[in-house]
Amino acid sequence: MIRTATPADVPVIRELIQELATYEKVPHEARATDAQLHDALFGERPAAYAHMAVDDSTGDPVGFALWFLNFSTWRGVHGIYLEDLYVRPTARGTGHGKALLAELARICVERGYQRLEWAVLNWNTPSIAFYESLGARRQDEWSVYRLTDDALTTLGTALDTKKPMSEHP
Repeated sequence: MIRTATPADVPVIRELIQELATYEKVPHEARATDAQLHDALFGERPAAYAHMAVDDSTGDPVGFALWFLNFSTWRGVHGIYLEDLYVRPTARGTGHGKALLAELARICVERGYQRLEWAVLNWNTPSIAFYESLGARRQDEWSVYRLTDDALTTLGTALDTKKPMSEHP
């Protein structure tokens, strides 16, 4: 039911990402290419990892989990940050989502990681109910911030890091 993704899965992973972006009402935001995903998942220094949920009878991919390692300075160990979890609507309710999360939890336990974290959109009540049914708890005390596009470029080019701080305005 769950297996580690292979390079041959990259096109379907990209397709599933696009489906997820459409579900989240931002299809224009999903711009990753097959080449970018291949490099991120299977390049010389992988930045992320993926697992596939497959239909038991056909072996066809019906969902995926894409994740990477984070690090807790408070706990002193790595954890897993789940970037994307998606199961196609036709396969929902059959245990694939739970199996994907259980596999990531298994990896955490096996490797001594102490956290499995992810974000969910506030309006996505079916997913929130699903996660809470597994024992996950909302972290209300934190707000997520993000820099992208022009704001990222502006901040990233605002300070010439080669100059001593005394030479900056």
